[in-house]
Amino acid sequence: GSLASADAVLRVRKPSLEEIAKQKKGAQHFSFLDPFNEPELIKAFAAQGVTAISLEMVPRSTLAQKMDAISSQANLAGYVAVILAANRMKTILPMMMTPAGTISPAKFFIVGIGVAGLQAIATAKRLGARVTAFDVRAEALEQAESLGAKALRIDLGETGGTDQGYAKELTPEQLEKQRLEQGKVCAQSDVVITTAKVFGRKPPILIKADVVANMRPGSIIIDLAAEGGGNVEGIVPGQEVVTDNGVRLVGLANYEGQVATHATQVLAANFANMIEHFWDKDASAVRINLSDDIQKGCVITHDGAVVHERFKS
Repeated sequence: GSLASADAVLRVRKPSLEEIAKQKKGAQHFSFLDPFNEPELIKAFAAQGVTAISLEMVPRSTLAQKMDAISSQANLAGYVAVILAANRMKTILPMMMTPAGTISPAKFFIVGIGVAGLQAIATAKRLGARVTAFDVRAEALEQAESLGAKALRIDLGETGGTDQGYAKELTPEQLEKQRLEQGKVCAQSDVVITTAKVFGRKPPILIKADVVANMRPGSIIIDLAAEGGGNVEGIVPGQEVVTDNGVRLVGLANYEGQVATHATQVLAANFANMIEHFWDKDASAVRINLSDDIQKGCVITHDGAVVHERFKS
């Protein structure tokens, strides 16, 4: 059918092996391929002679920003996390001074200040919550403060970001210290939102069961990394569970899907910008050029071979 005749296929989720087998040789396939966890798919693309382009692997550069679907979706997920929390709370977010007394503002704690974390901070602040935020990167803490959040500063020694703009993995000692300090803030918080993903690996566990056990009944944890296994012990990917002490753990798999119209709008723009970048005007076709930094970053297979340095084996 149309899959067999298509020169290019654009989709959200990775395809099945059967679908790859239907694509014609020389066609391109753009989607979230999850290449670190899908060696079989990558082999299948190469064997089929299909050029596989992974949305996750688009470099974090100024030039590639408009093609960066991970960021465009994370931005929406950060917003959704706060709205979901607000809907589940039995309290309001802003401080209100009323004739019947003063209502204190809700306390939000955002762990991981990337694109999703920054949007969560901005959204919670707009709704009037008090926001504390933590990240291992000093520059991320400054960004959080510029949005009106209180930065939790933990002296972890040597940390930082990768050249891809992601946080580096911590040593076990650093993680332990981070968990301890975070635990104190969690105990005081009404809502905790975790957003920490480590590129190409399982998300780190940042909030252990003992911290959850110390949280107040009725408090809520929204784990934006739940799909990959989560940042929170006890989270069930794709579900919401309430712990014995009354803490609600929200581990949905696709937060941006809650605002599907806008998720589609920005993803479509990312796709259009990618096609435009890959386009050869003279040939009126997509042209693969692995000396281009953006293409080199996200093209996984081409001309019957695995061409990406990180996946050649």
